[in-house]
Formats: sequence, C-alpha cells, structure tokens
Amino acid sequence: MEKSKRLVSLDVFRGMAIASMILVNNPGSWSHVYPPLLHAEWDGFTPTDLVFPAFLFIAGAAMAFSLRKYLDPENTHSEQLTAKVYWRIARRCGLLFLLGLLLNGFPTYNLPELRIMGVLQRIAVAYFCGAMAVLHLSRKWLWGLSVFILVGYWLLMTLIPVPGIGAGELTPDGNFAAYLDRLVLGVPHLYKQANFDPEGLFSTLPAVVTVLFGYFTGDWLRDRPQKSRTSLGLVAFGISGLLLGSLWGAFFPINKQLWTSSYVLYSAGWSLLLLAFCYELIEVRNIKRWAFPFKVMGLNAIFVFVISGFVVRILYRTKIGTGDDAPSTYSWLYQTLFEPWAGSLNGSLLFAIASVLFWWIILYFMYRQRWFIKI
Repeated sequence: MEKSKRLVSLDVFRGMAIASMILVNNPGSWSHVYPPLLHAEWDGFTPTDLVFPAFLFIAGAAMAFSLRKYLDPENTHSEQLTAKVYWRIARRCGLLFLLGLLLNGFPTYNLPELRIMGVLQRIAVAYFCGAMAVLHLSRKWLWGLSVFILVGYWLLMTLIPVPGIGAGELTPDGNFAAYLDRLVLGVPHLYKQANFDPEGLFSTLPAVVTVLFGYFTGDWLRDRPQKSRTSLGLVAFGISGLLLGSLWGAFFPINKQLWTSSYVLYSAGWSLLLLAFCYELIEVRNIKRWAFPFKVMGLNAIFVFVISGFVVRILYRTKIGTGDDAPSTYSWLYQTLFEPWAGSLNGSLLFAIASVLFWWIILYFMYRQRWFIKI
C-alpha cells in the first residue's frame, strides 16, 4: 500500500461515530429512550459507550497518516520538527477547546459557572498530548507510555485516599479523579455544577491512550497490504482488547464516565472490530456503496457536531406559545410531529433518526459543493 493513499474506511468509520453521536444525543424525550441508546448508569458498557472512544480512536488512526511526513526518517522533515507542525496542532486543539467552551456557555456565558471541560475539550487535550508523544517518542516508548498511563491511572484511582472518604471509592463523588477535578477546576466549573464531571480533566489522561491505540493501528495499517489477512489482524487485535479489558474489569470496572483503564482496552477492542469490518468491505473487497452516507458525515464530522450542538441549544431555549407552560421548540417538534402517531418511545427514536437525516442532507450539500471544513 502506498503511504500516500487515503483510507476511505477511516472516513467512513468517523462518519459512523459522528452519526451515532448525533443519534444518541438527540432523542425526542430523555424520558423515553431505548436502553442501548443510553450510557451505562455507572459501571458497564452499552453501544452508546463506544461512540466517544471510537471517535478518539479514529482521530489517532488518522494521525498516523497526517503526521507521517514528520516521522519518516527518509524525509528531511523528520530532522527538523518545524514551527509549522506545532502551530497546526496547537491551533487545531486550541480551536476545539474554544468551541467546546462556546458550546458550554451558550447563550448566557456566565463565566463564574462556565463548565471548563466537555467532549470537544477532551478531544483537544487528548489529541494534543497524543500528537506531542508521537512526534517525540519512538514506538517502543509510546507503548511504554501507554502502559504507564493505564497502570498508573488504575493505581492512583484505587490506592490514593480521598480526604474524608478513603481509597478505592469508585463512586461519582468519592473517586480520586472527581476529587482532583474539584480541587483544580472547582465545583462551579464541573458538569452541571456537581461534584463529578464525566469529561473531567484527570480522567482525560487515559483518553490519551485511546488516541495512541488509534495511532498504533493507523501506523500498522500503513505498512500492510490491503488484503483480508490485514482485516483478520485487526480482528485478532480487537478480540485481544475485549479479553484484556474484560479481565482487567474484574479489578478496575469498565466505566465510561471514569474512562477506566479496562474501558480503554475494551472500547479499543470494539473499535478495532468495527474498523476491520469497514476495512474489509471498503479497502479489500471494494464494496463502497453502502458506506457513502457515512463518508459524507465523516468528512465534516467536527463541523456537524459543533453546529448541531448550537442548534439543539437554541431549540431548547426558544418556546412555542406563551406562558410558563409553553413547550420548548425542541419538545414541541417531538410532541407534535412524532409522538402522536409513533408513540412516546418510538417517536423519541424517530426524532433522533430525523435529526441525523436532517444533518446528513446539510452535509451532502456541502459534499457536493466540496466544502470540507477542517480545524
């Protein structure tokens, strides 16, 4: 495989992740959602718990291609990591973090209670740390760093006592990550001003490894022929991740909100299996028609996540009718267009599906115009 060749399967997998993200984030009513479309309440794993780490995994896999000219020892760029690559990475991650803050504060921007972390912020921090590690460490040291972070996070979360609570308390209020976030960020700047933030600062540390696992995968794919044996290799790695994550989960539970070390391995296993599916059909068998809708979404993934987030917030803030009991525009659309004929549960699901289709139409128009917004 030529190193310059773009893997369409990466764009498709990214599109699958962002479509799933919009689907699970936009039910007609949060009171009526099928269980697989909800996160596990605490410990455990649902299909929804795969969406975010899959997106980070793909970001890491794409990194193996986007940074390759700075890593190739035969290329003069590898001898001088110019300010250009640092600026590109810092600019991208800075914009992502800023967009996350703008989403969190919209529309009031109450700075004393502005949530600092969030989905985009975690992507920004994890990508930046992963990219810096990739640019400066050999593959052996990258693996060592990954193991060090996962084991270190496990030990810190289970052995370091939280003042007034003790050690190894993996509850929302009692875990060590929440304690550090309260100490560093402050309760007013956490999710819903609570004692715990599911995208907190400290729990972003193992998310860096999710990015690095994606990088290892992309780096491995660059040097492999586009054959079924490559897909089988991805499957083997994926099954290994599931097994190791499950075994570790007996001691350090699989938990998306804490982004536990077992969760990193387990979610990476599923990401590898899904990538193997996309890779085999698209790159090996050249069966691409089914993947076109996801490719369209994958090419403008961050754009649609951000703009859909702003639109949803506007729909929640605006009302149809007058008076205190007037429904939000969001609720009115669900209650008027979906719930009466499909029922509460199915209507809520159809509302979410309609949201994905609406944004796909917008992205298809952008695709036809060759408008690809890169950050």
